[in-house]
Amino acid sequence: MKCCSRFSLLALLLMAPAVVRADVKLPTVLDSHMVIQRDQPVRIWGWADAGEEVSVTLGDETQKATAAADGSWLVELKAQKADGQARQIKVKGKNELVLDDVLVGEVWIGSGQSNMEWQLTNTHGAPEAIAAANFPQIRLYHVPKVQEKSPAKDINAKWKVCTPENVPAFSAVLYYFGKELHEELKVPVGLINSSWGGSPIEPWTIKGESSGGMYNGMIAPLTNVAVRGAIWYQGETNVIQKNGLAYADKMADLINGWRTAFRNPELAFYFVQIAPWEGRYEPGQLPALWEAQVASLKIPHTGMAVTTDLVDNIKDIHPRNKLDVGHRLCLWALSKIYGHKDLVYSGPLYESMTVEGNSIRLKFAHTAEGLKTSDGNAPTDFQIAAAEGEFVPATAKIDGHTIVVSAESISAPARVQFGWHALAQPNLFNSAGLPASPFQTTDWQGGTGTK
Repeated sequence: MKCCSRFSLLALLLMAPAVVRADVKLPTVLDSHMVIQRDQPVRIWGWADAGEEVSVTLGDETQKATAAADGSWLVELKAQKADGQARQIKVKGKNELVLDDVLVGEVWIGSGQSNMEWQLTNTHGAPEAIAAANFPQIRLYHVPKVQEKSPAKDINAKWKVCTPENVPAFSAVLYYFGKELHEELKVPVGLINSSWGGSPIEPWTIKGESSGGMYNGMIAPLTNVAVRGAIWYQGETNVIQKNGLAYADKMADLINGWRTAFRNPELAFYFVQIAPWEGRYEPGQLPALWEAQVASLKIPHTGMAVTTDLVDNIKDIHPRNKLDVGHRLCLWALSKIYGHKDLVYSGPLYESMTVEGNSIRLKFAHTAEGLKTSDGNAPTDFQIAAAEGEFVPATAKIDGHTIVVSAESISAPARVQFGWHALAQPNLFNSAGLPASPFQTTDWQGGTGTK
């Protein structure tokens, strides 16, 4: 009888549901070697047993939270100053997690399609750049390609110190952008690469209750992270899809959606005007998207890097000079965010035109000390037309901060185009060596990024 009772009790124990204790867990973006955004509240979050008390300690501050019914919890710690010193974060519930070598500095996200994803190892000067990439205070976080139907909670990635071993497969544009920031500001920099070659803009977008698969899988898990801004290199796929000026609305949805998700209405958003390409673009589609990109400069706290001069192979959609792309994006950040007010951060952007007899005078923003050409010759790629009729090649002359264009066959000019085709590589620059963006004057929608 005792034997049977013993076996019955054992059977009952085996059938009873196991009591599982869930250890406190953090998302991978909160880990040793990460960088915390300076001067913004520090959010630390994760998962534990429902009702479990979790404490987070950073320096002399401890904050506590109780895990919700779904196990989630979040605490907010006071903002930190960048001092170059490594910090330790302790997270304690039923178990304890310790994050070491945590730095405070500037945190940026890089996103888009293949030109943002493009690895440093496949760019001009890669061997020298990789060998020199020993920056203990630059940290790299590479988000793998994942699409989800709903916003994900975590990412399968890991923070790494920037070394010649860790940097070759990292985004070249984001690396060069972050390297220049680090060298100019003398603070740690955290770089989060979340990009996917060939992707259109829509999967990255959140709008109202709707969100794209790439946003869900590759951006949503990051939105509790305090970041200074994002750099964006994308648009080629949307040219192929013939979006034209409609891309400006898509950019507005992208930028405003991310600003809402990151709880930062002034999140900086600097993007690359995509390069000329002799490929599968339908006639007129690349210029139309260029105009949409310039129109996006009307959105506050945005900036744009022009790349018409950085194409060494017009048949390659991936220009290999990513150093200058990162540099031009960095100029916007240094000027607009970090107080380098005397820095020229943009090439010439079309503002207005005035008809003067049989010529047209063009006015630009961002002319610096004046306009020039890269080769010392007359400005190229200008066309002029009457109110009706075809465009013809124009003679263009620099007059200080303006351009005067004309053509013998056009006695009553009314319209101008500049670099308005998919193969455009014009020679017009400002005195700071930054190229002018293509434009056309008829119902021009572009902004100037001066606000």
